[in-house]
Amino acid sequence: MIETDLEYIVVEGPIGVGKTTLARRLAESYGGEPLLEAPDENPFLPKFYENPRANALSTQLYFLLQRVEQIRELHQADMFTNLRVGDYMIEKDYLFAQLNLNADELRLYEQVYAQIAGETVVPDLVIYLQAPVNVLMDRISNRGVPYEAGIDQHYLHRLVSAYTHFFFNYETAPLVIVNAAEIDIANNEDDYALLFEKLQTIKKGRHYLNPLPF
Repeated sequence: MIETDLEYIVVEGPIGVGKTTLARRLAESYGGEPLLEAPDENPFLPKFYENPRANALSTQLYFLLQRVEQIRELHQADMFTNLRVGDYMIEKDYLFAQLNLNADELRLYEQVYAQIAGETVVPDLVIYLQAPVNVLMDRISNRGVPYEAGIDQHYLHRLVSAYTHFFFNYETAPLVIVNAAEIDIANNEDDYALLFEKLQTIKKGRHYLNPLPF
């Protein structure tokens, strides 16, 4: 276990890139607690992948409520009693809303968000995992989640583009951009050690670990 002054780390990236696995490993390395999404608890998510147009709003609102509740729990715990490592940031919710909702649904979503989201918690460090669509498709297929079989390449291309644009402009917290296609931080101990060592040197600004070009 490594001591750190960090209190809140977030791992982000598109579906299948490995953010939950990395969040769990970092929490273990730092002796902290993982703060993870629970997509399997969202009853609308399988329906969304079957028929995105009909189920986008209900899926998105469920995730919003789930994420807001977890962020509130952080505030209620004296901000942080232990380091937390999350596999999402609340801004991700609006990114998906813009991607999946039509104009009327997005206006409704924005009204709900404004009413319940409240003050966000700024991470001490954000790790953005990048990978091309073909790699994401392979990883999604290999993990064998039944409802994810409905994810197509067009949707992933749009999602990867949205993440790229978001993090190109992101300056809220120190950011590490990782080429997750070229290193295996889930299964290769040397790759994980390389990333973990780099994290110990991050204080502010933007940093790269074998990045893909924007």
